Amino acid sequence: MPFKVQVGPHQVSIHQGQTILVTESDGQIRWPSEKGLYFLDTRVISSWVIYANGEPWNLLNGGAVTHYASRIHLTNRKIPTMDGVIPERTLGLIISRSISGGMHEDLDITNNSMKRVRFQLEIALRCDFADIFEVKSGSIVRRGRITTKWSPPKQQLRTVYRNGNFRRAVTVAPKEQPAKAVYANGRVSFEVDLDAGEAWHCCLLYTLEDGKRLFAPLDDCADQHQTTHHAEALSDWLRSVLKIRTSNEEFYRLYHQALEDMAALRLPIAGTDHMVFLPAAGLPWFVAPFGRDSLMVSLQNLLIYPDFARGTLDILGSLQARDEDAYRDAEPGKILHEIRYGELAHFKLIPHTPYYGTADATPLYLITLHAAWRATGDKTLLERHLETAERCLSWIDKYGDHDGDGFQEYQTRSPVGYENMGWKDSGDSVVYPDGSLVKGPKALCELQGYVYDAWLRMSEVFDELGKPARAAEMRTKAAALFKRFNEAFWDDELDFYAFALDGEKKKVLTVASNPGHCLWSGIVPPERAGKVVRRLMAPDMWSGWGIRTLSAMHPAFNPYNYQTGSIWPHDNATIALGFKRYGFGAEAARIARNISGAASHFLFNQLPELYTAFDQSEASFPVQYLGANIPQAWAAGSVFTLMQAMLGFMPDAPRGKLYVDPLLPEWLPDLTMFDLRVGEHRLDIRFWRDGGETQFEVLRGDPKAVEHRSFGAQLQAELA
Repeated sequence: MPFKVQVGPHQVSIHQGQTILVTESDGQIRWPSEKGLYFLDTRVISSWVIYANGEPWNLLNGGAVTHYASRIHLTNRKIPTMDGVIPERTLGLIISRSISGGMHEDLDITNNSMKRVRFQLEIALRCDFADIFEVKSGSIVRRGRITTKWSPPKQQLRTVYRNGNFRRAVTVAPKEQPAKAVYANGRVSFEVDLDAGEAWHCCLLYTLEDGKRLFAPLDDCADQHQTTHHAEALSDWLRSVLKIRTSNEEFYRLYHQALEDMAALRLPIAGTDHMVFLPAAGLPWFVAPFGRDSLMVSLQNLLIYPDFARGTLDILGSLQARDEDAYRDAEPGKILHEIRYGELAHFKLIPHTPYYGTADATPLYLITLHAAWRATGDKTLLERHLETAERCLSWIDKYGDHDGDGFQEYQTRSPVGYENMGWKDSGDSVVYPDGSLVKGPKALCELQGYVYDAWLRMSEVFDELGKPARAAEMRTKAAALFKRFNEAFWDDELDFYAFALDGEKKKVLTVASNPGHCLWSGIVPPERAGKVVRRLMAPDMWSGWGIRTLSAMHPAFNPYNYQTGSIWPHDNATIALGFKRYGFGAEAARIARNISGAASHFLFNQLPELYTAFDQSEASFPVQYLGANIPQAWAAGSVFTLMQAMLGFMPDAPRGKLYVDPLLPEWLPDLTMFDLRVGEHRLDIRFWRDGGETQFEVLRGDPKAVEHRSFGAQLQAELA
């Protein structure tokens, strides 16, 4: 077996809710860096370093043991003391942490020498209270005042940041230490006195404050994290989701890690039970409600955990824009892009209160509403969100189509708004064939597909709700857009769809991955689908580790850049589902193999937000993108979409059916699913290869609920 290079971030990240700790591999935070303890988009601790008589410790091993707890093992260097030198590697230090609202930290030291040792254990702490946007940009401006107070009687170190009516604070309180701590020179110090073989223990409790709201840590030590309510909620969730068994260990590990990542990125929704969540986008930068990301993740999870969609529809619907606000790119009916809670948002120095600079979240809301109904059979979802959906439809007509040409386009009206508002939202992601930036307003090809799909889905919703006239209107609009799109965006010479139309309505003939999303939405006529598939699988687009965001032959191609040549798992999974929709199941399975193989090179089989890669060979491997979110929700969810593409799942819970069109590849000869929920049905289904065909058997549940139906037949029915 060839040696496999393992790729992964050299850091430890844990979090619960919107409290996030990112440290170096040894559990420490050395300033300056982007690491720290973050709380509601504010970095409350910017430096945390531990010493023994001024000497640093050496890392042995460590990491996250769950998404909310970590454990780090260190040992000592030579430590000069009044009693002589403590030899290296005779002391063991374990740093254990668990995050709830605040953070519980345990320090455990063992004297493995044969002599008594005495030394000062020192923790150097700094708090900069920087906004997460400024940390990420590397430009931090101190606007308020920081005060620190040590209380010897209470054994508390309290640091407060105030800027007008914005206040954040952190209180660090030692507990259960043998002797009282002291604070001086920016360090909390403990006198450690151990006979041979003895151990020393101390807890540090970090209580976080947002104004008058306190977020306290758990009292129990971090090694008891498995008995906490967080562990109980995690266990409940893992028991409720779809589980698999397969002889392919690589894919099984990828799937299981994806479940763990999705669990880590659940944001509980206030006022609901502990099983209703909104998916956050990614760690560490995007642990917040997002529009596009949360909707795409909800779609990815519909067969894994359909209640994600319930939480997403509720929260995003409640935050739907009602008025025009150019600074926030808000327009009535628009679904938000992102909401933030830090100092910059508090004082509206950034527009994320919330910010509405997204062109695709609004049609994706409609797509998610329909898909959630098809997966759950819950008609009350449609009734509850109908007004929100109607406002989305109005926005598409009035604001999404700025100039009335029948296409969706975008252009920010805000002085601090985003240049690009599709999923490729970096400022340099939409380029002409010569590499120059496209001038707006920009009509991306996939936006037209999303709206086409949304209108068709809403026609079915209106039929279900007894509104045939509205249903007919949606179908008429979708048919007109289908014709108009294929006339305006297809280029015969390129034999491919244009990336976009620019502000002058000229085709942007750049070869990028975006037309793959058009396959997913169904706006491509069957006779052109093969051309799109072949172009995306050509060597300049397909690396063997996945489909690139931009052709390797393009002047702006840069595999190390965010969206001009890198590989995004969610992009590939969406494209694979589009391939399957048009009958290209083998090509969809090739993409699934690419992503699974790439994941095997990352630590714990954990897919990052994006990665870069050169053409696949025995000596090549995917390369980590600096700054990628890990875990990242739609990267993890891509595994579920790829599985859906290979098995051809089409839930129709309102009619009590699950349609399947399975085509397992040779590398995945068998797959059994447990606890699959489709409406009222609970199903276990086994799939296996039999020669060149894939067979299936219902092991638990009603066998009549599962039927074979090709994606192609479904597509033709929609086009008709």
